[in-house]
Amino acid sequence: MKNATCHSTTKERLDVAAGEETSHILSGLTNQLPDRDPEETAEWLESLDALIQDQGTERAQYIMRSLLQRAGAQSVGVPMVTTTDYVNTIPVDQEAPFPGDEEIERKYRAWLRWNAAVMVHRAQRSDIGVGGHISTYAGAATLYEVGFNHFFRGKDAPGGGDQVFFQGHASPGMYARAFMEGRLTEEDLDGFRQEKSKEGHALSSYPHPRLMPEFWEFPTVSMGIGPMNAIYQAQSNRYLHNRGLKDTSDQQVWAFLGDGEMDEPESRGLLQLAANDKLDNLNFVINCNLQRLDGPVRGNGKIMQELEAFFRGAGWNVIKVVWGREWDDLLAKDEDGSLVKIMNETVDGDYQTYKAESGAFVREHFFGQTPQTKELVQDLTDDQIWNLKRGGHDYNKVYAAYKAATEFKGKPTVILAHTVKGYGLGTHFEGRNATHQMKKLTLADLKAFRDHLRIPITDDQLEADPYRPPYYHPGPDAPEIQYLMERRKALGGFVPERRAAHAPVELPEPKTFEVARRGSGKQKAATTMAFVRLLKDLLRDKKFGHRIVPIVPDESRTFGMDAFFPSAKIYNPDGQAYLSVDRDLVLAYKESAQGQLIHPGINEAGAVAAFTAAGTSYATHGEPLIPIYVFYSMFGFQRTGDSFWAAADQMTRGFIIGATAGRTTLTGEGLQHADGHSPILAATNPAVVTYDPAYGYEMGHIIRDGLERMYGPGPADNDPGRNLMYYLTVYNEPILQPAEPENLDVNGVLKGIYRVSASDLEGPKSQILASGVSVPWALEAQRVLAEDWGVSADVWSVTSWNELRRDGLAAEEEAFLNPGQPARVPFVAQQLAGATGPIVAVSDYMKAVPDQIRQFLPHQFASLGADGFGFSDTRAAARRFFKNDTHSIVVKTLQLLAARGEVEEGAPSYAMDRYKLLDVTAGTTGGAGGDA
Repeated sequence: MKNATCHSTTKERLDVAAGEETSHILSGLTNQLPDRDPEETAEWLESLDALIQDQGTERAQYIMRSLLQRAGAQSVGVPMVTTTDYVNTIPVDQEAPFPGDEEIERKYRAWLRWNAAVMVHRAQRSDIGVGGHISTYAGAATLYEVGFNHFFRGKDAPGGGDQVFFQGHASPGMYARAFMEGRLTEEDLDGFRQEKSKEGHALSSYPHPRLMPEFWEFPTVSMGIGPMNAIYQAQSNRYLHNRGLKDTSDQQVWAFLGDGEMDEPESRGLLQLAANDKLDNLNFVINCNLQRLDGPVRGNGKIMQELEAFFRGAGWNVIKVVWGREWDDLLAKDEDGSLVKIMNETVDGDYQTYKAESGAFVREHFFGQTPQTKELVQDLTDDQIWNLKRGGHDYNKVYAAYKAATEFKGKPTVILAHTVKGYGLGTHFEGRNATHQMKKLTLADLKAFRDHLRIPITDDQLEADPYRPPYYHPGPDAPEIQYLMERRKALGGFVPERRAAHAPVELPEPKTFEVARRGSGKQKAATTMAFVRLLKDLLRDKKFGHRIVPIVPDESRTFGMDAFFPSAKIYNPDGQAYLSVDRDLVLAYKESAQGQLIHPGINEAGAVAAFTAAGTSYATHGEPLIPIYVFYSMFGFQRTGDSFWAAADQMTRGFIIGATAGRTTLTGEGLQHADGHSPILAATNPAVVTYDPAYGYEMGHIIRDGLERMYGPGPADNDPGRNLMYYLTVYNEPILQPAEPENLDVNGVLKGIYRVSASDLEGPKSQILASGVSVPWALEAQRVLAEDWGVSADVWSVTSWNELRRDGLAAEEEAFLNPGQPARVPFVAQQLAGATGPIVAVSDYMKAVPDQIRQFLPHQFASLGADGFGFSDTRAAARRFFKNDTHSIVVKTLQLLAARGEVEEGAPSYAMDRYKLLDVTAGTTGGAGGDA
């Protein structure tokens, strides 16, 4: 009775779930209008049926489109069809025939699925327990294998290789395939997720190019970044092509995604770019297993319908692969549409439940909803009903979708493939809410999985050690392996594969940097302008300039980069089809298919994706590009830090310019624009080399050094030391830019600190360390200390607090690992070895920025900075409030000297009163302004 009660409750719940509450998932074309002549309606529908029967669906599509077009012209209101019925988009009569040997491919697909699951299972034994994911690849194997066998082109393909963004949790399947291809050994598979303890035979958890630099190309497991980067990769391919740098016309970009992943804003937020640029070289394949990590994606709705509407509305071509071929006959017999109606109205939570139950359950609760559908399956056994596959597991259906996608012109394509998470793993895994977290199989699971896949492994082999079931490989001479290898050879080699070799880069001549060395003369210029002037000359360099990709998210005029519009032009694959409103101006807005500037709009996430695609072109295309991404205030590392982390993983090379930097230089804009922390955020990324230059000449040496480290002579192309992103902070406050001094300590500039002004005054000695915009304040403090207090202060320009800290930590690590050996002195301590007196360190950032070097110096040390939130006011008032202005430097220096007995005890208090240090209106540091 208990079971009967539960059964009845389930039946009742399913009936409710399939009711009117789900009507929002359909496109209501007729339910808002009365049918005033049903007989005439029936005649029209019969005519359409006859047309389809006589001339096929393709002709019917044309007639329907023509009718809709005429209806629009006659002002007949026809709503947009955002979703179609819950059936396959491609009709049976339009499916491309499958060209491969399905039986052979099925056999080794089973071996791949076995090895992928066993690899994760073996890594989860008690003495290791590093985890892994079994169910994602189990459900997506067909989606990948159709691509591997028939679509994904390798690096040696005549038109170049495709770029494939693999779903991160499916990585065991890619390792299993590489094992079958002879690229990995059993020892390698047993090194899964043990990258140090099994070094030399180790596999990263997910696609991490930095960890496996000859295997993976694209990191994808930071959910949402994969889709975003794939879109900009496709755009970058077209950018290369349109600018004449490389023919990419035969290359496709594939992104394999999860339906749960599509809830990330980044996954959907940039779809319009792909549509606007008509990126028909881009294909999204969304594995719609209807489950997130913890349960259903849309238990009360239908995620495939939702995504269909969303992508279609964004201007994409949408192909749904819902049902396998076993459903074709049933749908053909569904004359009154009862089956399609149930398909439309069944919600995802119920579809998930069906795959966790049995054929008998499906017969009763799905087909049993109407007499017509019950009759449709009356001749099928429960096993046959259970074997009615979902479309994402059917080679024919998936192949037809991929072929249609790659042949479609004018729009990007999304393929929505209906699958079962944990497919084939048995009742403990298939469709279960917990399947994503399940890492290992029981002995019974292993035997059932083996039987399902028909793997030639005995019970004795499995029982010998259930924690180490054997991998299976029939040997390289097996016909199936020969077939697999032949398919990859025909498609241009292995995928995934990363190659770091690239075309040589001719770096700019030294004279190109002359503009940075000569300063600004009598004219004031902010470091932003000094940078723009240098970039202008770099772009003009005939041998190098074409490799630069300036990327600015809608702030070019703010940074003075609108001067590039008429010459370099803004990239737009459609050119400029309108008459520009400022066409008569010297700095007119110009768009061109050959344009050099990437202009993502108000879109920092897209800008970093474009930066990543350009900055890895040396590997993806063998054609180096130098991206220079200029962002506004704090909207770089704060807003898109995860994307920069993925860029580091992908080994991006390029320059990041944090313009309008500092907490008190952009004070007119207020709290959200007052950046006092970006260098600290950047310090968390090991691939980012951060500089805070004060002058244009410093910047010239830093950029030259960055280019040489990335692409100059010396290390091999695959040397990890080349994979750097240089981050330079530049400011909007005009100052007199000095010419480069003679005998400049260039090594100090590059390593992080050099003395910019020594005092020869006799008197108490102190040291002022300053960076960026605060260096002029320090120089003014040097003068005030000398004239008002007889104090001799040397001023040091700290071009990189971050790099000084990294060097200091490296020195400490070397000493720790080499006891008894002479310890290397950190560079900052070497530079300040002869400097006496206390140190006052100042910047326009929070005190934690200069505090990074405190532990490496024996000097008495104090930090001045701008902690807390920013606000709107004048620069002088903000600096006086934060106590990092000229007179704060003076007072802090006097306090330190007084504590040492080197100036009078009352001097600091007197100085505070004299300079009105507590009065924000008394500040004098910095010029007027503070707007963008």
